[in-house]
Amino acid sequence: MSGAILVVDDEAASREGLAGLLSAYGFNVQSAPDGHSALELLPHFQPDLVLLDVVMPELNGFEVCRQLKNNPDTRLTPVVLITALSETQDRVRGLEAGADDFLSKPIDLSELLARVRSLLSLKVFTDELERAESVLFALACSIEAKDPYTEGHCRRLSDYSAELGERIGLPEHQVVALRRAGIVHDIGKVAVPDNLLLKRGSLTREEWKVMREHPVVGERICAPLKSFRLVLPIIRHHHERADGSGYPDGLKGEQIPVMARVLQIVDVYDALTTQRPYKRAFSASEALETMANEVSKGWWDPHIFAEFQQMRLRRAGPVALRQPTPIVEYSMNFGL
Repeated sequence: MSGAILVVDDEAASREGLAGLLSAYGFNVQSAPDGHSALELLPHFQPDLVLLDVVMPELNGFEVCRQLKNNPDTRLTPVVLITALSETQDRVRGLEAGADDFLSKPIDLSELLARVRSLLSLKVFTDELERAESVLFALACSIEAKDPYTEGHCRRLSDYSAELGERIGLPEHQVVALRRAGIVHDIGKVAVPDNLLLKRGSLTREEWKVMREHPVVGERICAPLKSFRLVLPIIRHHHERADGSGYPDGLKGEQIPVMARVLQIVDVYDALTTQRPYKRAFSASEALETMANEVSKGWWDPHIFAEFQQMRLRRAGPVALRQPTPIVEYSMNFGL
């Protein structure tokens, strides 16, 4: 098995010895003498695995590992921490930084090769997963690109929903699912004819039947990806309403997954505040007023809406809201 490996160690003898050994077994190896050099080299070398000494001056291995795992471009790159430290607290510290494995000094050759080969095999699978996700994201963006009025909609939903999820205290893995769902929530519209997607007037009853299938189709498209397990309920249920009048399953209240309730709030807001062929773009205050009116009708989760309202007002500054009045029930017409 071949693979690109970055060896990071401030001790020249250890660094060169490890690099030479791995090169002899057919691996493509580069090395760095410290944490700063390693971080500078990463974008150019793009290793499949990083072997990282823990004890280094200035930027130690824990901190380098943490930066790698916090960077979207390198978060899936396996990191092995090499250390002479044997205390449990040091292992815990490494795990908290995101380390995938550990090697103790002095390094045993057979153990080194076994761990390297195992993690490189895992990297192959994660690369395939990333490619599959990239295809879905590209498909979702191509659907959005058909309509100039929805430009940037998916990216905004991804950002808004993740921010709102964090605000209401959702755990990190659910926030990640919301960020993904923001991009692919409408991917099922690939099965909706363009003449319906781009229609300027109201949809007929038969056309609505076709449009309302897109959450089910989207769920089916994304179902093969196990990494999208938490994303699927968001795709399927982001058009449900708390009073049971939504689709495709007519779920009510708490039956609607909380992440879907988050996404539907930001989806409605973004649709209201962007121009469409059948409406002008609402101001933030108009959109929030309209949504407050819809909350009073039992459409959206009042707690999540209140948190979103505070989130938007904090960003936009004080906005005077009148008592909710029915401006126009545009939410019926968005494909929402």
